[in-house]
Amino acid sequence: MATQTLRTAPVLSTPDTHIFEDPTPAVDVSSLPRLSDEQLFITYEIDRTVKEIRSGKWRRIALQFPDHMLVDAPRVFEALRNGLGHAEGVPNRSESKRSDQENVDALADELKESTLNDANNAEEDLYILADTSYGACCVDEVAAEHVDADVVVHYGRSCLSPPSRLPVIYVFTTRPLDLGSVLKTFRETYPSKSDRVILMADIPYSNHLSGLSESLAEEGYTNIYTTSIIHNPSSPLPNRTISTDVSGSEQGLRDYKLFHISEPPPSLLLTLSSRVNAIHIYPTETPTPPEAVLASSSMTLRRRYALLTKLTTASVFGILINTLSVKNYMHILDHVKKEIEAAGKKSYTFVVGKVNAAKVANFSEIDGWVVIGCWESSLIESKDFWKPLITPFELSLALKGDAERVWTGEWTADFQAILERKESQSDNAVNGSGAAEVPKVETVEGEGDFDSEEESAPPEFDLRTGRYVSHSRPMRTTTSSAKDTKKLEIAGTSSAQMSLAKRAHGDMTQVGGVVSPGAEYLRTQRTWQGLGTDFGAVEEEGAIDRSAARIEEGRRGIARGYVVGDDREAR
Repeated sequence: MATQTLRTAPVLSTPDTHIFEDPTPAVDVSSLPRLSDEQLFITYEIDRTVKEIRSGKWRRIALQFPDHMLVDAPRVFEALRNGLGHAEGVPNRSESKRSDQENVDALADELKESTLNDANNAEEDLYILADTSYGACCVDEVAAEHVDADVVVHYGRSCLSPPSRLPVIYVFTTRPLDLGSVLKTFRETYPSKSDRVILMADIPYSNHLSGLSESLAEEGYTNIYTTSIIHNPSSPLPNRTISTDVSGSEQGLRDYKLFHISEPPPSLLLTLSSRVNAIHIYPTETPTPPEAVLASSSMTLRRRYALLTKLTTASVFGILINTLSVKNYMHILDHVKKEIEAAGKKSYTFVVGKVNAAKVANFSEIDGWVVIGCWESSLIESKDFWKPLITPFELSLALKGDAERVWTGEWTADFQAILERKESQSDNAVNGSGAAEVPKVETVEGEGDFDSEEESAPPEFDLRTGRYVSHSRPMRTTTSSAKDTKKLEIAGTSSAQMSLAKRAHGDMTQVGGVVSPGAEYLRTQRTWQGLGTDFGAVEEEGAIDRSAARIEEGRRGIARGYVVGDDREAR
């Protein structure tokens, strides 16, 4: 069944009848499960958190909760504050009889020790971050810096992307799991006890893997590998260890099947689908003992390939920043901008906070979006967006030519792997002298106004519609543009003074001798181009020229009663 696509930008304004209605569904706090005090201490690991705060000697601590855990935030706050509290009192003194001098010396020592203890054990300040700037899986360093925090305690599941500035204490909030049901499902899924299976679970269920592995070993399974959590999204199994016989090779994982507890995020599923033999998912949300589901990502991969193919002829890309905390996000931003520029296309950078369809639909000039975020949040799967949203990995495929674009089904979410691949390619391109080899380009001057570069470029077609696309690379500086700029410099007119001009042999608007998609869209597509742009229009009735429109006084006053001109009657 064909997917329905939006042909026009969605209506962003709120109807008058719904202005005062709150679309946010109400949450019944009383219906949410309430943990006992003992369960609270175990789930949120109060003792371990207090010990790590003490060992780090941090004074300002930010507590970051996902939305569904905010109901427990006040109790966790009180538990941590009580755990960090200090018992008041002075050191016990000996009751034995001492001389006056001994009493004075002992009192001085006690005062000195008490002063040092007060200096080292100053009271800590705790802050609850009630709303995250981006995804809940990432550490919100932006909100933490608003309170000048020294450390962030992150609760719930996490993408484990390395932060850029602040230290982090991760509390994964272990969830309960019925191991008997998991064992039954595992036996039904893998009846042969010689199958090579990798045990993996979502982070809140990872603590149950060791007990599950021991039970499977007792039942005779001999080729079971149990993963452990590591902080490395670039690993062949993201944020998980791999078997020693694989030796870090992704191809070695092809001999393994993967049994995953809980539904993995789409980015993890796409990454694993091209690296292991098969993926079976044990759902944890069903109340009855379920059957393992064989995961299939072929439909998702086809949809992602269709999106990036749609953007092969895009001329304007929007770079959407979806994180300000992940390490090296500025490096991947520079890499993406250079890639787009090298392809002769235009890019704009946007920071909009949490991404939704209404925000990005405001920029109708953008043909497609590149999301820069953590390895989980950079993949946005939704049909509500007007223009496609792709990842930096998919962008590199979209910018390739039709003959060079070959996709084997591999999919990478972590942009750090892209940066490492770029560095390795740069190292391979360096010759023995230590300098990078630069290909030599023979320059041939054209005759007259003939643009040899533009004319010799192969034609580009939209693979979906089959139509010829004439300006998919608008920022490519052509020979004629360079000649026009040189003529202006010789005539004594700078290119800045002629920054906006009509192209001599075409319809596209140019900025600085280069075709500008933004200026062209403003000239031809925007229905409203600013105040005063319609002064030159002529009324149909009476042929009144509004180029010299009369200035009139507008309304004044307050909202309950405006006054127009000299009229004293409120309207």
